[in-house]
Amino acid sequence: MTICGLLNRSGMEVEILDEVIELMPQKAMWLKNRNTVLLADLHFGKINHFRKSGIPVPPKANDKNTDLLISILQTTKAERVIFLGDLFHSHYNEEWEVLGRVCRHFASCSFELVLGNHDILSALQYERHNLLVHVNEYQLGNFLLTHEPLETIPQGVYNLSGHIHPAVQLRGTGRQSVTLPCFYFGKQQGILPAFGSFTGTARIKPKKDDRIFVIAENKVIAY
Repeated sequence: MTICGLLNRSGMEVEILDEVIELMPQKAMWLKNRNTVLLADLHFGKINHFRKSGIPVPPKANDKNTDLLISILQTTKAERVIFLGDLFHSHYNEEWEVLGRVCRHFASCSFELVLGNHDILSALQYERHNLLVHVNEYQLGNFLLTHEPLETIPQGVYNLSGHIHPAVQLRGTGRQSVTLPCFYFGKQQGILPAFGSFTGTARIKPKKDDRIFVIAENKVIAY
């Protein structure tokens, strides 16, 4: 993997297996040559699920998720969007219909889902919103797309996944520290940050030669 430099939109370009990928500050990957956007762990519906359980979550957090998705689609004009699992958090609620309206508005874009552990809606619901579903994995060129990171990766492919919600802890002067979401790249595997609000994060410990790109203040920064 090689680093190509900082972009005007405060993203970062990387090159993996001769494919140029833009890491976007909205926590998305844009495969530019394929005009395809990858997103992981959107967890749409989670906020409404929390609210029904009596957990006080601001309702405008739903709008933030939707607005970010729309901004990615408008910026990239992507022909395909592939969700790497956990598109919808739980059982059906009205937020599923909001997502459906977004899909219908961008009718020229193909929306696809690699099923994750939280994707428990019926097949009919995916069909209603014209979502193409891939079970377990989907190979896109030299990229093997999954929800959970693979333990064993076939030779000649690079695994891109989500599920982990990767983050790193940055320390400042004194005892100050902050945990920020990140893109993680190992030798044969890359993990996307969680897109959705209120998803939580999991701190990772990079190995030697791993590459980390932190998302901070709407910028992607090499760690």
